[in-house]
Amino acid sequence: MNNRHLRRIAVTVSAAAMLPLALTACSGDSDTSSDSGADKAASSAPAKETESAATMDEPFGPGCASVPKEGAGSFDGMAQDPVATAASNNPALSTLVAAVKQAGLVDTLNSAENITVFAPTNDAFAKIPKADLDKLLTNKAELTKVLTAHVVGQKLTPQQLEKGSFDTLAKTKLTTAGSGEEYTVNDSSKVVCGNVPTANATVYIVDTVLMPAA
Repeated sequence: MNNRHLRRIAVTVSAAAMLPLALTACSGDSDTSSDSGADKAASSAPAKETESAATMDEPFGPGCASVPKEGAGSFDGMAQDPVATAASNNPALSTLVAAVKQAGLVDTLNSAENITVFAPTNDAFAKIPKADLDKLLTNKAELTKVLTAHVVGQKLTPQQLEKGSFDTLAKTKLTTAGSGEEYTVNDSSKVVCGNVPTANATVYIVDTVLMPAA
């Protein structure tokens, strides 16, 4: 066997020995790249879910802009107090708070557990003719009925308001409809700032007083 033939055999054997090593290296690079992509996808998915969940838990609506940013009347401050006390720290709800005191419902609302209050703004009460409002505020029985018609005995999420019907503490029916950040109550009152937490209640601030049927 001549030297030239021996060299060919040596080259062939060497190439065959290197082939598995090359394949292994390529396979390792591919796995690493794939694993890296999977890791990135896995790490980003929970972050999006968490962000979405957090957003759904926050107050919403154009009226939220008027809520104080700091102090007892802010969202953080209201979350620390029971609902009647929390409302008393919000300047936009001063008429409601005066009505609640007039009806003797402060302790009732503050001691209740897991309720939802649809809280009319000062502007909502201003829609009622003054003579009618003055008459209502001096009639404790009627005032109590009106105010408790704004209270549902369970905490309601925005999703539950999409097409809801609920019993109130006044033993009347309260209906809701809407989606996203736009909801109406009893087909007449709009939620202007919703999903506001207090220590014992969820508050939906509305632009019209809900007058129960006679």
